[in-house]
Amino acid sequence: MGKLTATAVKAATNPGRYSDGDGLFLLVGPTGARSWIVRVQKDKKRRDFGLGSAAKVPLALARERARTVRSQIEAGIDPISERRKAAGIPTFREAAASVHAEHKGGWKNDKHRKQWLATLEAYVFPAFGDVSVGTVDAPAVRDVLAAIWLTKPETARRLRQRIVTVIDWAVAKGYRDGPLAMAVIDKALPKQRAKVKHHTALPYADLPAFMMTLRESESMGRLALEAVILTAARSGEVRMMEWAELDLDAGLWTVPAERMKAGREHVVPLPSQAVAFFERMKAHKRGDSDLVFPGNKRGKPLSDMTLTKALRDMEVDAVPHGFRSTFRDWVAEQTHWPAELAEAALAHVISDKTVAAYQRGSMLEKRRELMAAWANYCEGANNGNVVRLAR
Repeated sequence: MGKLTATAVKAATNPGRYSDGDGLFLLVGPTGARSWIVRVQKDKKRRDFGLGSAAKVPLALARERARTVRSQIEAGIDPISERRKAAGIPTFREAAASVHAEHKGGWKNDKHRKQWLATLEAYVFPAFGDVSVGTVDAPAVRDVLAAIWLTKPETARRLRQRIVTVIDWAVAKGYRDGPLAMAVIDKALPKQRAKVKHHTALPYADLPAFMMTLRESESMGRLALEAVILTAARSGEVRMMEWAELDLDAGLWTVPAERMKAGREHVVPLPSQAVAFFERMKAHKRGDSDLVFPGNKRGKPLSDMTLTKALRDMEVDAVPHGFRSTFRDWVAEQTHWPAELAEAALAHVISDKTVAAYQRGSMLEKRRELMAAWANYCEGANNGNVVRLAR
């Protein structure tokens, strides 16, 4: 959200520079003339680009033009030398920069925003980045994909999707007569071997002993791991946890929608062990941050590698995300709790649309019982709700 408003822009009459944020400025000259500029820095070089008169360019359009310029710079384009007439057909590189500017506001993951252009820059732009987006053809796309199709299959699939997105955008803008013949391109590529990569998980039978070892020494990484295990949450949700999200009196942790993979708020019932754990975490509060698990840098959360390093130091062959699999396997193999309850505890989206249409509740109280049984198991205690099944 920018700092300026349309009313503030109209009211700005004193000479000076008014910042909207992200490098966008409103300039008011000595005569009262107003104009827009965007300041961009890359490779330690700072440049200002004019975006037009404020009398003709409203605030919303100025922000849009600023986003386009920033994306062009990220893609290696000189916005001044590469500006074309409005009716001109952009190159694939320019089209990709425009698509990136339009779409990145809807992406929650900052890493994805950066990688989106980076993959095109690495593999596509050298081949046909400066070719008109209207003339990019199937053979050129096939050759780019074929170069990494077997050696980097996941990257190649993502690259394919991003190329298609740019080409479809060009069709919608009228720069192309039609999309690429992707069915033909796919048939011309070698078959990838399907490999399902699972997160390395600790067997649930080893978990009680692991918890004892985990608590032998205290570090922020180990503490965050304990929270991951007790809540069965994703490590990113735990690392970004803030004290305002916790209601320890009610035994609840409310994860906001913007941090959830499914994009909807998730309420985690906290067993007594988790409540006691977070009470102890109050001793680690820092005045400059509301983060429950602050990192070494002021105001920054722990990195995911901090949790991974804690496991490596313990010589445990597992990853933080794998503890969700540990929890799921325990529910399936050692209890009579229904699968739907375990999926709700993991905040998984219900794949069956018919079931999802009727099952709209959070099953909070049932999940509270489940998480209490899980915490007891982690402590090495037997619980009446847990029924061990014969193998």
